[in-house]
Amino acid sequence: MHEPEFGVAGKTAIVTGASQGIGRAIAETLAAGGADVAICSRSMDRVGPVAEEINEAEDAGEAFAIECNVREREQVEAFVEETVEEFGDIDILVNNAGGEFVAPFEDISPNGWNSIIDLNLNSTVHCAQVVGEVMREGDGGVIVNLSSVNGQHPAPNESHYSAAKAAIIRLTETLAVEWADDGIRVNCVAPGLIQTPGVADTLGIRSEQMPSREETDRRIGHSEEIADVVQFLVSPAASFVTGETITAKGVPRPGNSFDVDLGLE
Repeated sequence: MHEPEFGVAGKTAIVTGASQGIGRAIAETLAAGGADVAICSRSMDRVGPVAEEINEAEDAGEAFAIECNVREREQVEAFVEETVEEFGDIDILVNNAGGEFVAPFEDISPNGWNSIIDLNLNSTVHCAQVVGEVMREGDGGVIVNLSSVNGQHPAPNESHYSAAKAAIIRLTETLAVEWADDGIRVNCVAPGLIQTPGVADTLGIRSEQMPSREETDRRIGHSEEIADVVQFLVSPAASFVTGETITAKGVPRPGNSFDVDLGLE
């Protein structure tokens, strides 16, 4: 009988924006599966402890952390070069780095617009181009881009973020076609509302207001649930999946007090 191949042992992965939230969960999940992970954020003080924790875990892959602003092409090139020197190759790229602020379209300054496009879309372009070159010169690989449900439907007060995330979806589909002959699969994950420090700050709520993962009547998701989707997409089990966007947003439940409190209904 066929046994599913969800393993990533022996692979090398880059995960951007891995100091907290979804990025950290992805890095820890891949490492727990035996992959070596190179992780980055704009602060070594924040991402360094994540690598240390992974390296202290038993039966996990190795972790390498570096301070890198993925909006800067030169820093991305240096990060990728150091990763290859450390681990020898790159099999997996997870473009997770991103962020947003909430504002009506008419109040977003040119600088504010450009900063969000840079952080979400242009960083994905930089990493995909630089890592893609390594993959094309080698044996191929897998790229997973993080978009958002806000890139799939109207999201008032998040026009800049939504535009960037929508572009990432189309970029994913295009790269999947262009790089298919190079042995590179490219997919996308569009999370809904996820319990992360960044989301809590954006919503202006405290972490204790968020429901636990065990609650069934919830609208908010958890970072580990997105990490599991990424684990599938980068594994051999998803070998016939490319150019797709996997939406992970749960099911809104009418009458859920958490939804009402956040004004999400």
